[in-house]
Amino acid sequence: MIGNKGLLIGFMILVMQVIPTTAEDNVSETAGFGLPCLWRRIKVPKSLLADKGFAGDMRIGDLDGDGNIEFILFRSADSGMKPCFIGAFNSNGEKLWQDGREGEQPQRPGPVAVYDFDGDGRAEVLCFFIDLAVKAPVNSMNNVVIQIRDGLTGKVIRQAAPASMRQCAGEGANWVHHRLLIANFRGTKRPQDFVVKLGSKVLAFTKDLDLLWTYHIRWNEYSRCSAYIPSVGDIDGDKRDEVNGGYYILDDNGRPLWEGQIAGHMDSVAIVPWDDGKMRAICSGYGHVLDSKGKVVLCLGRELVPHGQEVRVADFDKSLPGPEMIIRYNGHNPDVMVVANSGKVIRRFELNYSPNHTGMEAVKWNGKAREALLYNGGVLWRANGQKFADLPNLPSPIGPTKMGWYHCIAANVCGDQRQEVVLYNPWDKYVWIFSPEPLRPAAFDGYKAGPGQYNPRLMD
Repeated sequence: MIGNKGLLIGFMILVMQVIPTTAEDNVSETAGFGLPCLWRRIKVPKSLLADKGFAGDMRIGDLDGDGNIEFILFRSADSGMKPCFIGAFNSNGEKLWQDGREGEQPQRPGPVAVYDFDGDGRAEVLCFFIDLAVKAPVNSMNNVVIQIRDGLTGKVIRQAAPASMRQCAGEGANWVHHRLLIANFRGTKRPQDFVVKLGSKVLAFTKDLDLLWTYHIRWNEYSRCSAYIPSVGDIDGDKRDEVNGGYYILDDNGRPLWEGQIAGHMDSVAIVPWDDGKMRAICSGYGHVLDSKGKVVLCLGRELVPHGQEVRVADFDKSLPGPEMIIRYNGHNPDVMVVANSGKVIRRFELNYSPNHTGMEAVKWNGKAREALLYNGGVLWRANGQKFADLPNLPSPIGPTKMGWYHCIAANVCGDQRQEVVLYNPWDKYVWIFSPEPLRPAAFDGYKAGPGQYNPRLMD
């Protein structure tokens, strides 16, 4: 948006909760990419905000089956790792439901996932929740239950407090990252299971909250521990998911296909297609790519990647075969490098400042046929090292250093196969959704969630 029209919209966002952009004649593009425009700015309902005015951590999903996204908001107790308040609102800024008490700001993106377990088109909410009737130390899970809630009403459908989880306790960097990941360990038609890492333990459950298996992690020392947040995917092609923790790859039954302490700073991992479509384990530590048995397909090495902080894989460069890797290779700094799946380092460049220098995400901004862009701290980048665009009207981040950046979920929320960026700041009270111009309402055929939304790689 430019000129007087941009000034008018800037004024409108001060007085409106939701700003749908209606101009379909905005067709300006750069190198074939639609420039970003604000599709909606959604104000969190006041009744869902904490007394201090902030919202909290969020997830997205279709809770009522109407083909539009809704939002789950939660806050926590005991230093931010045990949800004690949860609520839902829609894309018009209207509250759907809430449960629990006030809550603190989650220290990091926490243990809540939005997923349609029963396949009826309406997503359920999977979450940890604190049991206030049980007293336990901050670093203990003894007062936490697992819940599956109806996404539309918030009603608890199932709840369990398995001893295997309640016995977990810990401290330090490898304890404070609790994330629930939807997975398919039993070969069902659609994922019906989930996994969580709690310090030195990995636990897998069915949708009925029955324990499938546990795995003990041997390495938990800071900078020499396995991935804070593992990833899931079918790396061996048997229609069942494996778990990549950087120092291990677990089969669907929880047994290690491989394990070993291969590099320091194993902060970010994935299971994605890499060379000739083969599924590989991507690991930020020294820039590793592994096969299902742990055989090294690529290792950039300690000299090139002294501290692999974040890594994202997508088709960032259409002039090269297959996907590329963009890795933040020097810890909490703006330095990134682009690596072809041949192993060749194509280029290095510096991203813009983002608090804590985390929060990268690959975005299919103009659909699968065009090269992906990289989101970082309110800016979209091309893999040639050129800034594509700043997201317009986005305010400066607020909140503590580790929570003040904009959490990004890439999702096709308003049609035509192009992905929007859904942004939130846990210390703010708004959700921002930016879309590529031109807007194409007629192409919208309903929001459909994929792993990038129900297992978002939100960095912390």
